[in-house]
Amino acid sequence: MLNRLFPRGMRRRWWMFRPIDALVALWPGPKTRHGVLVVRMDGIGDMVMARAALEHYPDAFGVAKSDITILGCHSWKALAAEVFPGFSVITIDEHAFEKKWLYRLKIALMVRRRGFKVAVCDMFMRKTLTADTLVWASRAPERIVCTPFITDRTRAEYAWYLAKATRVIDTGPYPTHEGLRHFTFLQALTGMRKPPEIPAIPWTGAKPALPDGAPYVVMNFGSNEPGRRWPFAQFIDVAKRCLGAGLRVVFVGAAQEAFAKPVLAGLSHPGVIDTIGLLKLPQLVDVLKHAACVVSNDTGPGHLAIGVGAPTVLLAGGGHFGCFVPYPERIRPPKAVFLNAPMDCYHCLWRCPKRDSDQEAFPCVAAITPDAVWQAVQGLV
Repeated sequence: MLNRLFPRGMRRRWWMFRPIDALVALWPGPKTRHGVLVVRMDGIGDMVMARAALEHYPDAFGVAKSDITILGCHSWKALAAEVFPGFSVITIDEHAFEKKWLYRLKIALMVRRRGFKVAVCDMFMRKTLTADTLVWASRAPERIVCTPFITDRTRAEYAWYLAKATRVIDTGPYPTHEGLRHFTFLQALTGMRKPPEIPAIPWTGAKPALPDGAPYVVMNFGSNEPGRRWPFAQFIDVAKRCLGAGLRVVFVGAAQEAFAKPVLAGLSHPGVIDTIGLLKLPQLVDVLKHAACVVSNDTGPGHLAIGVGAPTVLLAGGGHFGCFVPYPERIRPPKAVFLNAPMDCYHCLWRCPKRDSDQEAFPCVAAITPDAVWQAVQGLV
Protein backbone atom coordinates (compact mmCIF):
# COMPACT_ATOMS: atom_id res chain seq x y z
CA MET A 1 0.00 0.00 0.00
CA LEU A 2 2.77 2.44 0.92
CA ASN A 3 4.58 1.69 -2.34
CA ARG A 4 1.47 2.72 -4.30
CA LEU A 5 1.15 5.98 -2.37
CA PHE A 6 4.88 6.75 -2.23
CA PRO A 7 6.54 4.93 -5.13
CA ARG A 8 10.31 4.83 -5.17
CA GLY A 9 12.52 6.01 -7.99
CA MET A 10 10.51 9.11 -8.85
CA ARG A 11 12.26 12.37 -9.67
CA ARG A 12 11.76 15.46 -7.54
CA ARG A 13 9.77 17.12 -10.33
CA TRP A 14 7.32 14.21 -10.34
CA TRP A 15 6.63 14.79 -6.66
CA MET A 16 6.28 18.56 -7.24
CA PHE A 17 3.55 17.92 -9.78
CA ARG A 18 1.62 15.33 -7.78
CA PRO A 19 -0.73 17.97 -6.29
CA ILE A 20 -1.80 18.85 -9.83
CA ASP A 21 -2.76 15.24 -10.48
CA ALA A 22 -4.84 15.30 -7.30
CA LEU A 23 -6.61 18.54 -8.25
CA VAL A 24 -7.36 17.30 -11.76
CA ALA A 25 -8.67 14.00 -10.41
CA LEU A 26 -11.06 15.82 -8.07
CA TRP A 27 -12.21 18.31 -10.72
CA PRO A 28 -15.68 17.41 -12.01
CA GLY A 29 -15.59 16.21 -15.59
CA PRO A 30 -18.36 16.03 -18.19
CA LYS A 31 -20.83 13.20 -17.65
CA THR A 32 -21.03 12.48 -21.37
CA ARG A 33 -17.76 11.45 -22.99
CA HIS A 34 -17.02 11.86 -26.66
CA GLY A 35 -14.16 12.20 -29.11
CA VAL A 36 -10.58 11.01 -29.29
CA LEU A 37 -7.50 12.77 -27.89
CA VAL A 38 -4.22 12.06 -29.70
CA VAL A 39 -1.21 13.23 -27.71
CA ARG A 40 1.76 14.21 -29.89
CA MET A 41 4.28 15.97 -27.67
CA ASP A 42 7.10 15.85 -30.18
CA GLY A 43 8.99 17.89 -32.72
CA ILE A 44 8.42 18.76 -36.34
CA GLY A 45 10.19 15.74 -37.78
CA ASP A 46 8.27 13.33 -35.55
CA MET A 47 5.04 14.99 -36.60
CA VAL A 48 5.89 14.40 -40.27
CA MET A 49 6.51 10.69 -39.62
CA ALA A 50 3.25 10.29 -37.68
CA ARG A 51 1.03 12.11 -40.15
CA ALA A 52 0.25 9.22 -42.54
CA ALA A 53 -1.01 6.91 -39.78
CA LEU A 54 -3.20 9.64 -38.28
CA GLU A 55 -5.20 9.76 -41.49
CA HIS A 56 -6.54 6.29 -40.62
CA TYR A 57 -7.65 7.20 -37.08
CA PRO A 58 -11.23 8.16 -38.02
CA ASP A 59 -11.82 4.63 -39.34
CA ALA A 60 -9.91 3.04 -36.47
CA PHE A 61 -12.13 4.70 -33.86
CA GLY A 62 -15.32 5.03 -35.89
CA VAL A 63 -15.48 8.82 -35.58
CA ALA A 64 -15.31 11.84 -37.85
CA LYS A 65 -12.04 13.73 -38.26
CA SER A 66 -13.58 16.66 -36.42
CA ASP A 67 -14.06 14.40 -33.39
CA ILE A 68 -10.33 13.76 -33.16
CA THR A 69 -8.26 16.33 -31.27
CA ILE A 70 -4.52 16.34 -31.86
CA LEU A 71 -2.70 17.82 -28.89
CA GLY A 72 0.68 18.95 -30.13
CA CYS A 73 3.52 21.41 -29.64
CA HIS A 74 3.82 25.08 -30.50
CA SER A 75 6.89 24.23 -32.62
CA TRP A 76 4.59 23.22 -35.53
CA LYS A 77 1.53 25.30 -34.64
CA ALA A 78 1.91 27.46 -37.76
CA LEU A 79 1.58 24.38 -39.99
CA ALA A 80 -1.39 22.75 -38.25
CA ALA A 81 -4.22 24.14 -40.38
CA GLU A 82 -2.77 22.89 -43.66
CA VAL A 83 -1.14 19.69 -42.39
CA PHE A 84 -4.18 18.48 -40.41
CA PRO A 85 -7.25 19.63 -42.37
CA GLY A 86 -10.48 18.44 -40.79
CA PHE A 87 -8.89 17.49 -37.47
CA SER A 88 -9.20 19.59 -34.35
CA VAL A 89 -5.73 20.74 -33.28
CA ILE A 90 -4.57 22.23 -29.98
CA THR A 91 -0.93 23.12 -29.39
CA ILE A 92 0.81 23.92 -26.13
CA ASP A 93 4.21 25.08 -24.92
CA GLU A 94 5.60 21.68 -23.97
CA HIS A 95 8.60 23.21 -22.19
CA ALA A 96 6.38 25.33 -19.97
CA PHE A 97 4.20 22.28 -19.30
CA GLU A 98 7.29 20.41 -18.10
CA LYS A 99 8.44 23.17 -15.77
CA LYS A 100 5.73 25.67 -14.77
CA TRP A 101 3.25 24.61 -12.10
CA LEU A 102 0.39 26.98 -12.99
CA TYR A 103 0.69 26.42 -16.74
CA ARG A 104 0.69 22.69 -16.15
CA LEU A 105 -2.45 22.93 -14.03
CA LYS A 106 -4.17 25.08 -16.66
CA ILE A 107 -3.44 22.63 -19.49
CA ALA A 108 -4.29 19.54 -17.45
CA LEU A 109 -7.64 21.01 -16.47
CA MET A 110 -8.33 22.00 -20.07
CA VAL A 111 -7.75 18.41 -21.16
CA ARG A 112 -9.89 17.07 -18.29
CA ARG A 113 -12.83 19.39 -19.05
CA ARG A 114 -12.92 18.37 -22.72
CA GLY A 115 -14.40 15.03 -21.71
CA PHE A 116 -12.66 12.74 -24.16
CA LYS A 117 -13.88 9.18 -24.51
CA VAL A 118 -10.51 7.87 -25.71
CA ALA A 119 -6.97 9.16 -25.19
CA VAL A 120 -4.11 7.80 -27.29
CA CYS A 121 -0.33 8.17 -27.41
CA ASP A 122 1.86 6.04 -29.70
CA MET A 123 5.14 7.90 -29.14
CA PHE A 124 8.00 5.49 -28.37
CA MET A 125 10.54 8.18 -27.43
CA ARG A 126 8.54 10.31 -25.02
CA LYS A 127 8.65 11.93 -21.60
CA THR A 128 6.48 10.66 -18.79
CA LEU A 129 5.88 14.13 -17.38
CA THR A 130 4.48 15.41 -20.67
CA ALA A 131 2.84 12.79 -22.88
CA ASP A 132 1.89 10.22 -20.26
CA THR A 133 0.65 12.88 -17.87
CA LEU A 134 -1.63 14.36 -20.52
CA VAL A 135 -3.13 10.97 -21.33
CA TRP A 136 -3.74 10.39 -17.61
CA ALA A 137 -5.12 13.93 -17.10
CA SER A 138 -7.83 13.27 -19.71
CA ARG A 139 -9.37 10.64 -17.41
CA ALA A 140 -10.77 9.13 -20.60
CA PRO A 141 -12.41 5.72 -20.03
CA GLU A 142 -10.05 4.30 -22.68
CA ARG A 143 -6.40 5.30 -22.40
CA ILE A 144 -4.25 3.54 -25.01
CA VAL A 145 -0.48 4.00 -25.19
CA CYS A 146 2.49 2.19 -26.68
CA THR A 147 5.31 0.66 -24.70
CA PRO A 148 7.93 3.44 -24.49
CA PHE A 149 11.71 3.47 -24.52
CA ILE A 150 12.54 2.76 -20.87
CA THR A 151 15.82 3.32 -19.05
CA ASP A 152 16.76 2.63 -15.45
CA ARG A 153 16.20 6.30 -14.66
CA THR A 154 12.66 6.35 -16.06
CA ARG A 155 11.56 2.82 -15.16
CA ALA A 156 9.64 3.75 -11.98
CA GLU A 157 7.75 6.66 -13.57
CA TYR A 158 6.78 4.68 -16.65
CA ALA A 159 5.62 1.80 -14.49
CA TRP A 160 3.33 4.17 -12.59
CA TYR A 161 1.76 5.69 -15.72
CA LEU A 162 1.55 2.49 -17.74
CA ALA A 163 -0.40 0.94 -14.88
CA LYS A 164 -2.99 3.71 -15.34
CA ALA A 165 -3.47 2.93 -19.05
CA THR A 166 -6.30 0.64 -20.09
CA ARG A 167 -4.21 -0.81 -22.92
CA VAL A 168 -0.48 -0.86 -23.67
CA ILE A 169 0.61 -1.82 -27.20
CA ASP A 170 4.11 -3.10 -27.95
CA THR A 171 5.24 -1.59 -31.26
CA GLY A 172 8.59 -3.38 -31.43
CA PRO A 173 12.08 -3.37 -29.95
CA TYR A 174 14.60 -0.55 -30.10
CA PRO A 175 15.66 0.61 -32.72
CA THR A 176 12.48 0.11 -34.79
CA HIS A 177 11.80 3.10 -37.05
CA GLU A 178 9.04 5.46 -35.95
CA GLY A 179 7.35 5.33 -39.35
CA LEU A 180 6.85 1.59 -38.88
CA ARG A 181 5.81 1.87 -35.23
CA HIS A 182 2.88 4.14 -36.04
CA PHE A 183 1.39 1.52 -38.35
CA THR A 184 2.07 -1.35 -35.95
CA PHE A 185 0.09 0.62 -33.37
CA LEU A 186 -2.66 1.23 -35.90
CA GLN A 187 -2.86 -2.46 -36.78
CA ALA A 188 -3.26 -3.33 -33.12
CA LEU A 189 -6.08 -0.80 -32.78
CA THR A 190 -8.00 -2.05 -35.79
CA GLY A 191 -7.09 -5.73 -35.85
CA MET A 192 -6.46 -5.27 -39.56
CA ARG A 193 -3.25 -5.27 -41.54
CA LYS A 194 -2.19 -1.70 -42.30
CA PRO A 195 0.95 -1.61 -44.45
CA PRO A 196 3.23 1.29 -43.48
CA GLU A 197 3.07 4.30 -45.77
CA ILE A 198 5.69 6.77 -46.94
CA PRO A 199 5.82 9.78 -44.58
CA ALA A 200 4.14 12.73 -46.27
CA ILE A 201 2.25 15.86 -45.36
CA PRO A 202 -0.33 17.71 -47.44
CA TRP A 203 1.03 21.07 -48.50
CA THR A 204 -0.22 23.35 -51.26
CA GLY A 205 1.50 26.50 -50.04
CA ALA A 206 2.61 29.19 -52.44
CA LYS A 207 5.50 29.94 -54.75
CA PRO A 208 8.32 31.18 -52.51
CA ALA A 209 9.19 34.85 -52.63
CA LEU A 210 12.64 34.32 -54.09
CA PRO A 211 14.21 36.05 -57.10
CA ASP A 212 13.71 34.31 -60.42
CA GLY A 213 16.69 32.39 -61.69
CA ALA A 214 18.31 28.98 -61.97
CA PRO A 215 17.11 26.03 -59.86
CA TYR A 216 18.23 26.29 -56.26
CA VAL A 217 19.63 23.99 -53.60
CA VAL A 218 18.64 24.67 -49.98
CA MET A 219 21.28 24.44 -47.26
CA ASN A 220 19.67 23.78 -43.86
CA PHE A 221 22.79 23.84 -41.67
CA GLY A 222 21.23 24.52 -38.26
CA SER A 223 20.03 22.27 -35.46
CA ASN A 224 18.85 22.71 -31.88
CA GLU A 225 21.44 20.08 -30.93
CA PRO A 226 24.95 21.38 -31.82
CA GLY A 227 26.28 17.86 -32.13
CA ARG A 228 24.00 17.08 -35.07
CA ARG A 229 25.27 20.03 -37.10
CA TRP A 230 27.44 18.94 -39.97
CA PRO A 231 30.38 21.42 -39.88
CA PHE A 232 29.41 24.66 -41.55
CA ALA A 233 32.63 24.77 -43.56
CA GLN A 234 31.54 21.54 -45.23
CA PHE A 235 28.16 23.06 -46.15
CA ILE A 236 30.09 25.92 -47.74
CA ASP A 237 32.23 23.42 -49.65
CA VAL A 238 29.12 21.79 -51.16
CA ALA A 239 27.52 25.19 -51.78
CA LYS A 240 30.52 26.28 -53.85
CA ARG A 241 30.22 23.14 -55.95
CA CYS A 242 26.53 23.89 -56.53
CA LEU A 243 27.33 27.44 -57.58
CA GLY A 244 30.06 26.17 -59.91
CA ALA A 245 27.47 23.89 -61.56
CA GLY A 246 25.16 26.84 -62.29
CA LEU A 247 22.76 26.26 -59.39
CA ARG A 248 21.68 28.87 -56.91
CA VAL A 249 22.03 28.18 -53.19
CA VAL A 250 19.49 29.27 -50.57
CA PHE A 251 20.68 29.28 -46.96
CA VAL A 252 17.91 28.92 -44.40
CA GLY A 253 17.97 29.13 -40.63
CA ALA A 254 16.70 30.86 -37.52
CA ALA A 255 18.25 33.77 -35.65
CA GLN A 256 20.75 31.44 -33.97
CA GLU A 257 22.28 30.74 -37.38
CA ALA A 258 23.07 34.45 -37.95
CA PHE A 259 26.78 33.70 -37.41
CA ALA A 260 26.81 32.51 -41.03
CA LYS A 261 25.76 35.82 -42.56
CA PRO A 262 29.26 37.37 -42.83
CA VAL A 263 30.56 34.17 -44.44
CA LEU A 264 27.77 34.20 -47.03
CA ALA A 265 28.34 37.88 -47.76
CA GLY A 266 32.03 37.12 -48.23
CA LEU A 267 31.25 34.64 -50.99
CA SER A 268 30.19 37.62 -53.14
CA HIS A 269 28.24 35.43 -55.51
CA PRO A 270 24.90 36.43 -57.08
CA GLY A 271 23.66 32.86 -56.76
CA VAL A 272 23.81 32.93 -52.96
CA ILE A 273 20.46 33.77 -51.34
CA ASP A 274 20.56 34.44 -47.61
CA THR A 275 17.15 33.98 -45.92
CA ILE A 276 18.52 33.36 -42.42
CA GLY A 277 16.11 34.77 -39.83
CA LEU A 278 13.70 36.03 -42.52
CA LEU A 279 11.30 33.14 -43.09
CA LYS A 280 8.32 32.13 -41.03
CA LEU A 281 7.75 28.39 -40.83
CA PRO A 282 5.10 28.17 -43.61
CA GLN A 283 7.35 30.27 -45.87
CA LEU A 284 10.23 27.92 -45.13
CA VAL A 285 8.10 24.95 -46.21
CA ASP A 286 7.30 26.76 -49.48
CA VAL A 287 11.03 27.25 -50.10
CA LEU A 288 11.74 23.59 -49.35
CA LYS A 289 8.92 22.31 -51.56
CA HIS A 290 10.14 24.14 -54.67
CA ALA A 291 13.84 23.35 -54.24
CA ALA A 292 15.80 21.32 -56.77
CA CYS A 293 17.42 19.70 -53.74
CA VAL A 294 17.63 20.19 -49.97
CA VAL A 295 20.78 19.40 -47.99
CA SER A 296 19.93 19.17 -44.32
CA ASN A 297 21.07 18.09 -40.92
CA ASP A 298 18.78 15.67 -39.08
CA THR A 299 16.32 18.36 -38.00
CA GLY A 300 12.65 19.26 -38.45
CA PRO A 301 13.14 21.15 -41.75
CA GLY A 302 14.92 18.15 -43.23
CA HIS A 303 11.95 15.92 -42.49
CA LEU A 304 9.56 18.61 -43.72
CA ALA A 305 11.45 18.66 -47.02
CA ILE A 306 11.00 14.90 -47.32
CA GLY A 307 7.35 15.21 -46.30
CA VAL A 308 6.51 17.69 -49.06
CA GLY A 309 8.33 15.63 -51.68
CA ALA A 310 11.46 17.71 -52.20
CA PRO A 311 14.61 15.86 -53.29
CA THR A 312 16.52 15.70 -50.01
CA VAL A 313 19.95 14.70 -48.76
CA LEU A 314 19.71 14.20 -45.01
CA LEU A 315 22.85 13.80 -42.90
CA ALA A 316 22.43 11.26 -40.11
CA GLY A 317 24.40 10.53 -36.96
CA GLY A 318 24.45 7.31 -34.99
CA GLY A 319 22.99 8.28 -31.61
CA HIS A 320 19.79 6.30 -32.10
CA PHE A 321 20.42 5.19 -35.65
CA GLY A 322 17.39 3.57 -37.26
CA CYS A 323 14.80 5.06 -34.92
CA PHE A 324 14.17 8.19 -37.00
CA VAL A 325 16.79 8.08 -39.76
CA PRO A 326 17.42 6.60 -42.17
CA TYR A 327 13.89 5.73 -43.30
CA PRO A 328 13.54 2.00 -44.04
CA GLU A 329 13.47 1.24 -47.75
CA ARG A 330 9.76 0.36 -47.79
CA ILE A 331 8.83 3.86 -46.58
CA ARG A 332 11.70 5.84 -48.06
CA PRO A 333 10.56 8.36 -50.67
CA PRO A 334 12.46 7.82 -53.93
CA LYS A 335 13.90 11.34 -53.78
CA ALA A 336 15.27 11.01 -50.23
CA VAL A 337 18.93 10.10 -49.69
CA PHE A 338 20.33 9.43 -46.21
CA LEU A 339 24.07 9.68 -45.61
CA ASN A 340 25.97 8.49 -42.56
CA ALA A 341 29.48 7.45 -41.50
CA PRO A 342 29.26 4.06 -39.72
CA MET A 343 31.12 3.76 -36.41
CA ASP A 344 31.36 1.08 -33.74
CA CYS A 345 29.92 3.48 -31.13
CA TYR A 346 26.51 3.88 -32.77
CA HIS A 347 23.47 3.82 -30.44
CA CYS A 348 25.16 5.91 -27.75
CA LEU A 349 21.86 7.86 -27.42
CA TRP A 350 23.92 10.98 -28.13
CA ARG A 351 26.01 10.58 -24.97
CA CYS A 352 29.20 11.00 -26.96
CA PRO A 353 32.55 10.88 -25.09
CA LYS A 354 34.57 11.72 -28.20
CA ARG A 355 34.05 15.49 -28.26
CA ASP A 356 36.19 18.15 -26.61
CA SER A 357 33.17 20.45 -26.38
CA ASP A 358 29.40 20.00 -26.43
CA GLN A 359 29.34 22.60 -29.21
CA GLU A 360 31.26 20.36 -31.60
CA ALA A 361 29.63 18.11 -34.15
CA PHE A 362 29.38 14.48 -33.20
CA PRO A 363 32.27 12.62 -34.91
CA CYS A 364 29.78 10.34 -36.72
CA VAL A 365 28.18 13.45 -38.24
CA ALA A 366 31.38 15.33 -39.04
CA ALA A 367 32.84 12.25 -40.77
CA ILE A 368 30.34 12.48 -43.66
CA THR A 369 32.40 13.87 -46.53
CA PRO A 370 31.53 16.78 -48.84
CA ASP A 371 32.34 14.46 -51.77
CA ALA A 372 29.58 12.06 -50.66
CA VAL A 373 27.09 14.90 -50.24
CA TRP A 374 27.91 16.45 -53.59
CA GLN A 375 27.57 13.10 -55.33
CA ALA A 376 24.11 12.67 -53.73
CA VAL A 377 23.08 16.18 -54.80
CA GLN A 378 24.17 15.49 -58.35
CA GLY A 379 22.11 12.30 -58.38
CA LEU A 380 18.96 14.21 -57.35
CA VAL A 381 19.19 17.48 -59.27
